[in-house]
Amino acid sequence: MSIGIFDSGIGGVTLLHQAMITLPQEKYIFYADVDHVPYGTKSSQQVLGFVDEVMQFMIQHNCKAVVIACNTATSVAAEEMRRKYSIPIIGIEPAVKPAVQESGGRRVLVVATPLAVQEKKLKNLVKRVDESHLVDMLALPKLVEFAERGEFASEMVRQYLEELLSSYDLDKYGELVLGCTHFNYFKDTFRKLLPDQVKILDGSAGTIRQLARVLGERGALEEAPPCKMDNTPAVQYFLSGRELVNPEDLERMQRLHQRLEEMRHIL
Repeated sequence: MSIGIFDSGIGGVTLLHQAMITLPQEKYIFYADVDHVPYGTKSSQQVLGFVDEVMQFMIQHNCKAVVIACNTATSVAAEEMRRKYSIPIIGIEPAVKPAVQESGGRRVLVVATPLAVQEKKLKNLVKRVDESHLVDMLALPKLVEFAERGEFASEMVRQYLEELLSSYDLDKYGELVLGCTHFNYFKDTFRKLLPDQVKILDGSAGTIRQLARVLGERGALEEAPPCKMDNTPAVQYFLSGRELVNPEDLERMQRLHQRLEEMRHIL
């Protein structure tokens, strides 16, 4: 049985990449819903429908658990999907709590999609953990568009982020929380624009640790092959239900993994 991981687009490769590092013995199905990307500018009802379609796909492909690798989809649909389906559904949550705890009293900036910023789930999370009112939220919708066309470190990306961040006195901040999985591809540009004391946090590692805990409690984790030299996980890639089999498309996915491996070490 496979673990299903999905997002509105290539942002979810962030979670897949972390899962492959943490649980290399598992098999994966990765689903990018490119026909409906971006989720962050759609209505809640639209997103709920998209997520339900993906969940049905994952059930049909005999997945033992599903990771919603999208903050927007988690905010809108995770609770409803858990009521509807019996398999474990792990949602991603912006790393607001650790950011507040580690900020040392400095301000925390959470960047996300417009819908995620508007949804009650993120607002309630901030209200629950931000007793000192340190958190600000900023929507960055164009970053998803940049990511989907593979434009990660261009001058246009730098200008866009510089313009949106210019409204904030960044010297007062201690943490930047990436509240969209697409944003992980841009850590190097964020790092260049932020003062040295600002740390960059995302929720990938914590989400995959939660996945491992849930599967472990159910006795559903695969055992690592004891003598296998190549422990590379098996992955099937789908774009809105269409499996990627073309070598050029699969090579693009590998380039995304390479990019994320470089970004993984930027804090």
